[in-house]
Amino acid sequence: MNGQNKRIRLSDALATFSDHWSPRIIAELNGQQVKLAKFIGAFDWHSHADEDEMFLVIDGSFTMEFRDRSVELNQGDMIVVPRGVEHRPVAEKECSVMLVEPAGLVNTGDLEASEKTTTGIWLD
Repeated sequence: MNGQNKRIRLSDALATFSDHWSPRIIAELNGQQVKLAKFIGAFDWHSHADEDEMFLVIDGSFTMEFRDRSVELNQGDMIVVPRGVEHRPVAEKECSVMLVEPAGLVNTGDLEASEKTTTGIWLD
């Protein structure tokens, strides 16, 4: 499945799962995967040596923390984290986020594997 040639209603896709920090892949194009995830609490500090990541807030809000600053993101906001930049998303309340990143990207990047480590799960 690659999400091509079909309508994907984000609210319906988000309603199919409830776990946090476990992105669901909804489409793939040009070597990039489009993923949906739910955030709550703090993720692990990490970076991706060779990949940029894009985060778009669909519902709620979260803070993208960097070692030298924090960026507050609300519904409709997006941020691109450049390759090699250490970061971690933090959400005080559950929020829903769309990510666009290279296919096969490990979400914990250069960090040793943890219980949050995944490359994403295809959403049926």
